[in-house]
Amino acid sequence: MRWKSLLIAVLVALLSISSCTESVETLPTEQKKHLEVILRSQEGDYWKTVKLGAEVAAKEFDVTLDFRAPGDEADVKGQIALMEQSIASLPDAIVLAANDYKELSPIVDEAGKAHIPVITVDSEVETNNVRSFIGADNYAAGQLAGRQLIKLMGTSGQIAIMSFRKGERNTELREKGLLDEISKFPEVQVIDKVYSLTDRELSAKLTHDVIDKHPELDGIVALNEISSIGVASAVQSRNLNEKVKIITFDSTSEELELLQEGVIQATIIQNPFSIGYLGVKSAVDAIEGKTVPKRVETGLKAIDLSNMFWSDNQKLLFPFIK
Repeated sequence: MRWKSLLIAVLVALLSISSCTESVETLPTEQKKHLEVILRSQEGDYWKTVKLGAEVAAKEFDVTLDFRAPGDEADVKGQIALMEQSIASLPDAIVLAANDYKELSPIVDEAGKAHIPVITVDSEVETNNVRSFIGADNYAAGQLAGRQLIKLMGTSGQIAIMSFRKGERNTELREKGLLDEISKFPEVQVIDKVYSLTDRELSAKLTHDVIDKHPELDGIVALNEISSIGVASAVQSRNLNEKVKIITFDSTSEELELLQEGVIQATIIQNPFSIGYLGVKSAVDAIEGKTVPKRVETGLKAIDLSNMFWSDNQKLLFPFIK
């Protein structure tokens, strides 16, 4: 009987402890800050690298991200609709790579009215409701492309420009920088300028058309990633690798392969990993009330066969490889 009484006492004590343990209230954990990241497109190595940089920053600064992007960089209305969705979700901040300098202004102003900080990356927006811009100097990028072309082609010759879309600010700035640079050489003639939007096949077709109309063509500058591949494929198919010098933008795996094959002579690269990383970092600083610089330039580099294997350049070309 004595051992039974002892057992009952022990059981009562254990139940009492268990009951006390269950009644202890756990303190709520602080909810992470949430950012919306709206890019120009879902496609392309460039935007995948921007996204990678943003994800690394999100992990470092302990915030959550939702990514949104239209399927096509030319889809301005689609991106505006995505901005509306983001604002409705009331995030702590928005990181935006705008598809149009003017068209995105009203919706960014709406974010300002909702007291949501907006950081723009890669491309600017015509509004004062942006806390900071992170990206390359596109006018300087055009100048750099012009210098590379002159170095390869010489101070005389006929060139064509494969542009993106009329009114698209980044491309217009690149175009202006390019034209200002080559205007220093009166014997360099711009004999054609065409717009390929984000259509690789259209870019190739337009390149064939330019070559047919101007068989003495000496060089082509393609001002964005998609048009770069289209131009290179057309020139390669015509066996004009040695004659027509090609300057491109960005550093997709296809472009780098064509660079090694001698189809592309040089490509102007930005720093998309840093653009994504600094976009998120600046958004976090804005959320925390810190002063963020109005403009952060992330640099440019001309890559050709002579320097593409330098260790510093490899880090820019392949930021996802440790």
